[in-house]
Amino acid sequence: MRCRNRRASVCEPCSRLHAGDTFHLVRAGLSGGKGVPDAVCECPRLFVTLTAPSFGPVHRVLDGEHCHPRRDDPLCEHGRRLGCGLVHTDDDPLVGLPICPDCYDYVGHVLWHAHAGRLWDRFTTAVRRYLASAGGIARSGLGGHLVVSFAKVAEFQRRAAIHFHAVVRLDGPDGPGSSAPAWATEDLLLDGVEHAAASSFVTMPDSDAYGTERVGWGGQFDARPIRSFPDGDVPPDAAVAGYVAKYVTKGAAETAAGLDYRVTSLEGIRAAIVNDHVRALMGTCWRLGGLAELEHLRLRTWAHSLGHRGHILSKSRRYSTTYAVLRADRAEHRRTDTGPVDDPNTVTESTWRYVGSRHTLGAAQLAAGIAEDLAIGREFAREAMADWGPEA
Repeated sequence: MRCRNRRASVCEPCSRLHAGDTFHLVRAGLSGGKGVPDAVCECPRLFVTLTAPSFGPVHRVLDGEHCHPRRDDPLCEHGRRLGCGLVHTDDDPLVGLPICPDCYDYVGHVLWHAHAGRLWDRFTTAVRRYLASAGGIARSGLGGHLVVSFAKVAEFQRRAAIHFHAVVRLDGPDGPGSSAPAWATEDLLLDGVEHAAASSFVTMPDSDAYGTERVGWGGQFDARPIRSFPDGDVPPDAAVAGYVAKYVTKGAAETAAGLDYRVTSLEGIRAAIVNDHVRALMGTCWRLGGLAELEHLRLRTWAHSLGHRGHILSKSRRYSTTYAVLRADRAEHRRTDTGPVDDPNTVTESTWRYVGSRHTLGAAQLAAGIAEDLAIGREFAREAMADWGPEA
């Protein structure tokens, strides 16, 4: 049976199937199929990237240029240099780490992750309000003219901060099979997402643990139209679907996203095989999770994902099909695919019986070796206790 784990580091076969399902789910919302009308490819569509704000300077890759060149070589209040004259490569372990860990805003980083889901909700609401205002209609009546559909994936940057890649689409009032009004153009949608990214924010509860009271998106924003075929810098729908599917299967170790399993204590955080930056973020989650005013954020429960508790991929109801439908179709195909039934030599066996449980030959040899090592260890322990005498 499938474990249905999306991470390739946990189960590669299941992650491969999950990536394929994600590709078809996103692609169906761009070009049709899987129950979505083919006319959806004529709807205005954008590929939007939203990032987290800066929480402090980190080492970065700049295509052969120096990381943080500083002519006067200043020092921070902790006595560390604020500049970095190195030229980093993609495989450099320093990339993504803070220039000065003591100056880095770990509290702000964790709280932004904890509010990223609400911030995305504010973003989509702001887009709808902008479109309603541009069309001269009430926000409550927007659904009678058009529907904003989306699918987004969360990706961790090298600095261990979440950013979102999203497909935003304008449909008619009856879903992807209908057309939006003539005034709802691709350019208007682009203006709407730009306005929403600049204006949406979330207010956090008051606490002595941090100084800021609201969080918003970072300055790195990108929005591009999507075409059915390659057109210069404009990505085709297949490339967008493949890009999204690639990132949903990456494990925590590949993306500096914390751990693939939950931690239950500070000792577990200290023992985790992560870099100091990720360990500091997990420790901050654990510390803030003990505050009464932040209890609703469940930071200790989600310390392994650095405070982010949202799904890796989410979509609006009308965007396209669902994972459940795709899995059901695959299961039905396997049940009904009986092979070359027209061949008279084909024998179909539909009755199964339990034969037994045992190791394969290779696994049996490995198990025997482990059992022998355990037996030798127990014998050594008995001999050691006998040498120590009753007082031991």
